[in-house]
Amino acid sequence: MRESHFIEELIDILKKEDTVFIQPHNYPDHDGVASAFGLQSLFKFFDIKSHLVYEGEIQRDSLKQMIDSLDIEIHHISEYNMNEQHKIVVVDGCKGNKNVTDLIGDEIAVIDHHLVKSPEDVPLSDIRPDYGACASIISSYYDLLNIDIPQKSATALIIGIVMDTALLTRGTSEQDVSSYSNLYSKADMRLVNSILRNFIQIKDLHFYKEAINNVQIKKEVAFCHFPNGCNQNLLGILGDFFLALQEIDFVILSANNGGLINFSLRNERDDWNAAAIIQEVLKGIGFGGGHADMAGGIIPDSRNFSEEKIKNLFYSSLFGLNTDNR
Repeated sequence: MRESHFIEELIDILKKEDTVFIQPHNYPDHDGVASAFGLQSLFKFFDIKSHLVYEGEIQRDSLKQMIDSLDIEIHHISEYNMNEQHKIVVVDGCKGNKNVTDLIGDEIAVIDHHLVKSPEDVPLSDIRPDYGACASIISSYYDLLNIDIPQKSATALIIGIVMDTALLTRGTSEQDVSSYSNLYSKADMRLVNSILRNFIQIKDLHFYKEAINNVQIKKEVAFCHFPNGCNQNLLGILGDFFLALQEIDFVILSANNGGLINFSLRNERDDWNAAAIIQEVLKGIGFGGGHADMAGGIIPDSRNFSEEKIKNLFYSSLFGLNTDNR
């Protein structure tokens, strides 16, 4: 479906609804919240009332700062009484993925930039895996409909773009650059730069210390496990930290968080695909996905996790080694 047809049809359908819910992936990041907020702002031009909801937790303080500074109304799904007739638009995620809870309600559309298949039971989908950020897709709707984007929405979307593309250095398409350029003059860049500069806190420093003290390096691959936990968003930040090392091309980080194991992968080699590798390694014991240059995964039951076995499975996948650790 052409992008203009998608958003026009979606708006026509939702105009008839009393209440619409916009849902980013569980434990949403800056791009997920920004995309949901940008879409909500677009809907307001057509008198479509919508609520932003999420499952999991808002973890990062810089994301909380963005939410507070831009007056973004987003709430945990437990605060709403949804029913099967309520329409849901999923952004920065896809129905059927393990990181998107299947809420009570009717998923009418999916807007995503990950490499996923369009769900057969969702009528509308706009999936653009070549985009580095879902926020760029939302930005394109304003251009297609010739609508002036409000400053707060532009600010959120530009934060989503630069966060998900690591300042336009990771998985970036021409469309992401174009969206950034179009949003730049309309956004509050002072707030954007403040959030970009202040994305960690003093309390995070001990995770950096733990990572530096315990990282294991084999060839150009860095591996580190946090047995006492580390939230998934911070794992991604630490992954970028290690990837900044000249000798490192691939980073594997994992953490035991409340009985489940979270993974965060970073990659800058063209001949490796982080999403494919995490799916191969976790087959039968967990799930994962993402992009060629960054991916994540979960083992739901930590009893199925052995640091040494998992590390060797990653090495086997990356280097083609034989291992009996499956």
